Amino acid sequence: MKKICMYILLTSIVLLLGACSIQKDGEEKLRDVDFTVVPDEDVPEELGVRIEEQKKEAFQISYGDKGYLYVARGYGHKDTSGYSIEVTECCETANTIRVSTNLLGPAKGEEILKKSTWPYVVIKMEYSDKNVVFH
Repeated sequence: MKKICMYILLTSIVLLLGACSIQKDGEEKLRDVDFTVVPDEDVPEELGVRIEEQKKEAFQISYGDKGYLYVARGYGHKDTSGYSIEVTECCETANTIRVSTNLLGPAKGEEILKKSTWPYVVIKMEYSDKNVVFH
């Protein structure tokens, strides 16, 4: 009986582990996409309104306007100042535009103010009708 229970347990573990896998988007990078970081005053008005509505929580927005694609990524409410966002990748695959960002905390020695902030970044690139995938 003990051997049967052990066999069932081991078989269950093997089946569960076999069902788990790391899944990528399966798309190979075709090329890097040129982009610029957009200062707040140059963000299109409609996109700015959407950012204001969503900035308290993490958000991901893509927005097309006048031949450009704007991609915005926000990290929600933070209790202090000093945060910045790094765009680590912006590339095209066969079916998507892939954008990767990192939230960076305040730098060592930087003066940090105890005030609410909502760090986000907006980047601008040539328009594409491909889906934007955030990493």
